[in-house]
Amino acid sequence: MTDNTAIFDRLKKDHDKHRDLLDRIANTSGDSDERNRLFEELTKELKSHAAAEEQAVYSTMLRKPPTTDDTRHSVAEHQEIDEMLNDLAATDMSSSAWLQKFKDFDHRYRHHIEEEEEDHFPDFAEYLDDEDTQHMRKVFERRKQEEKAAAEITPESAGDAKE
Repeated sequence: MTDNTAIFDRLKKDHDKHRDLLDRIANTSGDSDERNRLFEELTKELKSHAAAEEQAVYSTMLRKPPTTDDTRHSVAEHQEIDEMLNDLAATDMSSSAWLQKFKDFDHRYRHHIEEEEEDHFPDFAEYLDDEDTQHMRKVFERRKQEEKAAAEITPESAGDAKE
């Protein structure tokens, strides 16, 4: 029998990396090379993780009626997070607006992953069989690599950055 939590342990490993990147970005200042590099790495990590998670995990969970509402909720949050990332990319990193937007983003993203880890993943595991978990692990790893290779920082135009 397959461990139904293995896929969620893999996702949490990514979340831990994301937390580390957020912490490292928070310790940078201005429009520095380090902040730019870390923000680019974070953006590619988050976009590839979300896309692979949706294709591997959430597509599976949508077929399990008891998990449909939580699944839709998380996918909607992925869209909000993507929009916040794009807005950050369109904002001058040396401005106080960028720092405030980053703090809001950091709070929002941490809330999202804590909700996944503490609420959704344990509930989801109850509805998975061996075939589901094998499929999810295989698809996640493949899609994460493909998505990361294609991920871009896609800012809104600077004029469209939210105030």
